[in-house]
Amino acid sequence: MEHQLRMSQNGDPSLGRRSFGGEHNWDKPGTEKWYKNDRVKYSACKRVWGGKKHMKWLRRHIRSIVFTFMLMGFFFLLDSLLPSVFNPTLFKNMQASRKSYDQEGRNTTYDDQAKIPVMYFRLLHMASVSLAEREIEQKESNFWKERYLQASLWKPWADNGSQVTRAVTLRNHTGYVLVSANGGLNQQRVAVCNAVAVASLLNATLVIPRFLYSNVWKDPSQFHDIYQEDTFMNTLKNNVNIVKELPSNLKSKDLKAIGSLVTDSDLSKEATPEEYTENILPILIRNGVVHFLGFGNRLGFNSMPSDVQKLRCKCNFHALKFVPRIQKIGSLLVKRIRKYESAKSLLDKALLGKYISSIPPRKQVAITSSSKYLALHLRFEVDMVAYSMCDFGGGEDEKRELQAYREEHFPILLERLKKIKQISPTDLRITGRCPLTPEEAALVLAGLGFNSGTYIYLAGSKIYGGKSKMKSITGLYPNMVTKEDLLSPKELEPLRNFSSQLAALDFIACAASDVFSVTDSGSQLSSLVSGFRTYYGGGNAPILRPSKKSLASILLENNTISWHSFERRIRRMIEEGQRVVNNTCLSGKSIYRHPRCNECMRKDQ
Repeated sequence: MEHQLRMSQNGDPSLGRRSFGGEHNWDKPGTEKWYKNDRVKYSACKRVWGGKKHMKWLRRHIRSIVFTFMLMGFFFLLDSLLPSVFNPTLFKNMQASRKSYDQEGRNTTYDDQAKIPVMYFRLLHMASVSLAEREIEQKESNFWKERYLQASLWKPWADNGSQVTRAVTLRNHTGYVLVSANGGLNQQRVAVCNAVAVASLLNATLVIPRFLYSNVWKDPSQFHDIYQEDTFMNTLKNNVNIVKELPSNLKSKDLKAIGSLVTDSDLSKEATPEEYTENILPILIRNGVVHFLGFGNRLGFNSMPSDVQKLRCKCNFHALKFVPRIQKIGSLLVKRIRKYESAKSLLDKALLGKYISSIPPRKQVAITSSSKYLALHLRFEVDMVAYSMCDFGGGEDEKRELQAYREEHFPILLERLKKIKQISPTDLRITGRCPLTPEEAALVLAGLGFNSGTYIYLAGSKIYGGKSKMKSITGLYPNMVTKEDLLSPKELEPLRNFSSQLAALDFIACAASDVFSVTDSGSQLSSLVSGFRTYYGGGNAPILRPSKKSLASILLENNTISWHSFERRIRRMIEEGQRVVNNTCLSGKSIYRHPRCNECMRKDQ
């Protein structure tokens, strides 16, 4: 009996209480003796005396019995209702396939594609229960704050004026550099900073970069539509000579005919300074101008002179300020999700300038946890999904749809795949080559302990699969918003047909967030926002970077892993990513993403 009692108490609190009531009666003095000596008498009188005895016992313990059964009912009801109360949308959909999950003990996907194509049903259910428990206990995630104190030792330093590049004394001895940058907002930003560095390397005058029109982005925006030209020129005036247009005598020249047109195919990816001085400088001296067409990632980070590296940091973090129109709308975005109007840090002022007021010291205590938000950059657009060749649990309909998209948009990819042995979707996922799904992003956040009430700003383009794909994450985290949710159509109208300017709002909202979570560390937005937060964040702007390979390894055990083990491994994965970024000046890595190096920042001792 004692053994049974312990088992009941450990396994189920309600059963433990019930056993305790029974044990109390059997431990009364004399009970065992009475039972042995008077067994026959008891048998003969059991209808009369025994009935009275039981009635007496029932009357005596009626309250305890009723309370025990009510308590048991409460626990069973709580167990069944918590997920639906916490996230009714997700739980309702999950219930449709719960029977097969319970019987077969494995993940269940939906045959009806109108429902959620869940890949990790078991883990989502455990996440839902865990978040409900955290909500009741009012627990808060430890990942709202930077976990490594040494991160706060690094301070912005690229604009301190202690170093001046060679362009100051040797201004425009060679000619003019004209750059036409392709891509979206963030690719163009990198191209501008690299163009400034190249002009410095070649002792040339830089013409304000142009932005190429793309059939993908369909945005005619030019530099002055996105960035403040005068601020750009004035910030860099002591480093590089910058003009708005080519001189009239050079405008009339056919740059391709005279050999001054340089494309990406003429330069190595991440080219060295020597490649520019040996191959580009002679053209510049001969013709007085060189035009980099489609200028992308064509300047490396290794073997770069310290002053040029610092100039890139100065350009990215100080010279490129969004135009007032974007800053004003961006400030509305940030204020509405935070629910207060003052700046929290230097980061806000660097992003929004005069459109966000400094916070008075006496009011800092008024900023509570209710104003915090997490920004999530979910890279799950159809082009990325299709190009990956991965499987995302959508069955045959998904396979046909993605194949049709590849045939229309990626014919070269399909031709290349015909000539090589294709890697299976399973192996692609194991090696970390598949973009994270909304479902996987939700599991990561739940594993890190972010509760269901967390405000999440969702950045990025249209998610592949739309609302059905998003139900797994919005079910766990219903307080998810986009810029379209926070701003009225009238407020968004000035930027409506300009994808790069709309992307600038995502940049601002992500950089200003309390926590920034990425699903693809290789994306330009994730890289640039991460660097901006590192540079201006004062060591209090945490970034969550899941390792796709590590996460795939964890999710392989989705049929057997306990929630406690899942949480532990997810947290260790994120901590390892933060530790690498926070403790190391990464040689050869992008200073736009990793500015903690002597050329960009100063470390207090």
